Amino acid sequence: MLPMAKIGPYTLPNPLIVAPMAGVTDRPFRQLCRRMGAGLAVSEMVIADSKLWHTRKSRTRLNHQGEPEPRSVQIAGGDPEMLADAARQNAEFGAQIIDINMGCPAKKVCNKAAGSALMKDEKLVREILEAVVAAVDIPVTLKMRTGWDRDNRNAPVIARMAEDAGIQALAVHGRTRADKYNGNAEYDTIAAVKASVGIPVFANGDITTPEKARQVLAHTGADGLLIGRGAQGRPWIFREILHYLETGTHLAEPPLDEVEQILSEHLAELHSFYGEKMGVRIARKHVGWYLQSHDENKQFRTRFNGIEDALEQKDSIEQYFAGLRNGEVFAA
Repeated sequence: MLPMAKIGPYTLPNPLIVAPMAGVTDRPFRQLCRRMGAGLAVSEMVIADSKLWHTRKSRTRLNHQGEPEPRSVQIAGGDPEMLADAARQNAEFGAQIIDINMGCPAKKVCNKAAGSALMKDEKLVREILEAVVAAVDIPVTLKMRTGWDRDNRNAPVIARMAEDAGIQALAVHGRTRADKYNGNAEYDTIAAVKASVGIPVFANGDITTPEKARQVLAHTGADGLLIGRGAQGRPWIFREILHYLETGTHLAEPPLDEVEQILSEHLAELHSFYGEKMGVRIARKHVGWYLQSHDENKQFRTRFNGIEDALEQKDSIEQYFAGLRNGEVFAA
């Protein structure tokens, strides 16, 4: 049976959430994952300093036109006042949930005392949580790691602090800041967080198969799952996991024709959203993810990465799939 996932006044259609990923969870990808079964998709992080929002990158990150509700926007920074202001402005722009980033391990984020670096300074964490919650009248959520390093897994402490501050849901990635994305995620700390608070807790990290999804839910007692890298090039993972959790049986792999259609539509959305020049560049990594299990020697991807024209990208994908089409399915 599927857990019921709630964030403040919002009951999600299901407990599977697209994890925010910088440079990945843009509006086209979020909308695609929602169509493929995700119950919520969180935007890639917006830097808290609104003076930087005039950049092309920030403008696209702040664009939520046509997105299904509720719209969740992640903000990142290390200054309580600045984060509170960013939360207020994003709420004015149409955000319905504000997510605070204390999970990103990237150096350029952590060196500015933001992301998972914040977990080292519990006093500052409390100030940030209280300031952001006080700034808006919409739900505020927190995404964090299990701690700063393996000797300092303080997620349960911060979780209780967050609940006291009025945070309405937590997402925990089963690695420390020091782990980055190395090794395997662990779920004991997420289970400890879930046991220590009364607000919803979502588990994150290494959820790449329906079996793993069921196992993590059972192990942690979490209210739902955040899926990040597992959805890159496989946005249909959400419907596969949902089907498995509801029935205990596996959904068939998508046929080649459907994969081509999903990829082609995704490509067109990227070109439309970013404009041809940027859209062509951003499409390259997504195509690489879609084809990583087929184009094993990367011959096609190498050629594709040299294409500078949107129409040529579209045509090359059509030709690639025409060459594959012999009744096979798209292998996992």
